[in-house]
Amino acid sequence: MKQYIEERAIDIARFIIESNATVRQTAKKFGISKSTVHKDVTERLTQINPSLAMEARKVLDVNKSERHIRGGLATREKYLSLTRNTNNNMF
Repeated sequence: MKQYIEERAIDIARFIIESNATVRQTAKKFGISKSTVHKDVTERLTQINPSLAMEARKVLDVNKSERHIRGGLATREKYLSLTRNTNNNMF
């Protein structure tokens, strides 16, 4: 494996752990795809530093389990703002 890929995998894991980041946030920060984030954490990092990979995986698992809640809250907020705008336009 190339050195820069190993370094990126380690940097990604540290970022996820320190900032409690999601896959999307991490991909945006590093300018890579979500698939690359997954591959770096689940495959490459387990070969380089298994304990760091396990820590990062725990954070990603928690984020994944909470994903439906964040999505529901975002949808609720969207429709509440639409309702507020509609009510404001009526008067």
